[in-house]
Amino acid sequence: MKNYFLLFSLLLCIACSNNRTNGAVNLIFDTDMAPDYDDVGALALLHALADSGEVNILATVSSNKCPTAVPCIEVINTYFGRPDIPTAAVRGEAADRTTWHSGLRWTEELPKKYPHRTKATADSEDALKLYRRILSQQPDKSVTIVTVGFFSNLQNLLLSQADEISPLSGKELIDKKVKQLVSMAGAFPEGKEFNVYVDAKASQYIMKEWPTPILFSGFEIGSQIFTGKRLVESGIKNNPIVDTYTMCLQQDDPKGRDSWDQTATLVAVRGASKYFDVEYGTITVNDDGSNTWKKDPNGQHAHLIFKMPKEQLTAEIEHLMMHLPQKK
Repeated sequence: MKNYFLLFSLLLCIACSNNRTNGAVNLIFDTDMAPDYDDVGALALLHALADSGEVNILATVSSNKCPTAVPCIEVINTYFGRPDIPTAAVRGEAADRTTWHSGLRWTEELPKKYPHRTKATADSEDALKLYRRILSQQPDKSVTIVTVGFFSNLQNLLLSQADEISPLSGKELIDKKVKQLVSMAGAFPEGKEFNVYVDAKASQYIMKEWPTPILFSGFEIGSQIFTGKRLVESGIKNNPIVDTYTMCLQQDDPKGRDSWDQTATLVAVRGASKYFDVEYGTITVNDDGSNTWKKDPNGQHAHLIFKMPKEQLTAEIEHLMMHLPQKK
């Protein structure tokens, strides 16, 4: 058993190293796009890293049934010149959360203003089918999954059985194809965080049964990094990222919006070592969606701890969020 946990730790150490030396990271982005708008910033950051050759975006999927979640994802993909990135959404029992922001609602305004191909989230592909298809086509141990929303899609994948796409069960497919899971979820050492408690049952199942290392960017990380002010003050026009932050930021702290999803996405592509230390252990999710943490150097989970000065990290994230599409 000790060797088993040592293997998990070794794999996570490798996964957290700087991926750029080994070519582009093959990545699936799983988001609850709509309730908050840090997802918008995270997807913009991801496209900036794709334009620099650091990541290959395999798919962008929604763990949220909000009718405009997938259209908003496609707006951003299209704006950055990647309209053909596959999109999909959760099926079955799952959350349907729209934005909590009042006034102009970015979740409604972006699809009105910018091109996208899917009319409503319900019209998109089943995320389970897309996950299984994408994973089955990739080299072994080559895929990074980053979740910045609920664990509903991953539970569906983990519970899935062999089908016409792959003879492997979901757990076998994950174990064969996925290198690591990076997640914006939880609070450390303990707390009750949105992405975990909205679908607490799925969160519990993933923490217990997911077969690869999991690296968490907890609530306490993104809540200390405020971005968006430079976007709002940039004067950039006809940009869905700028539009979103302009509509929402005035309702929040004027110094910027918490950058929960951006931290997880950055680390999923570039690795943790430049920006953060990590602590190994095991996260436990309670029935009410709250979580606790037990430190254990042989644990299969890890969470981020600040290393780079927060001001420097904030500047780097915001610089990536301000990236403009490259001419193709």
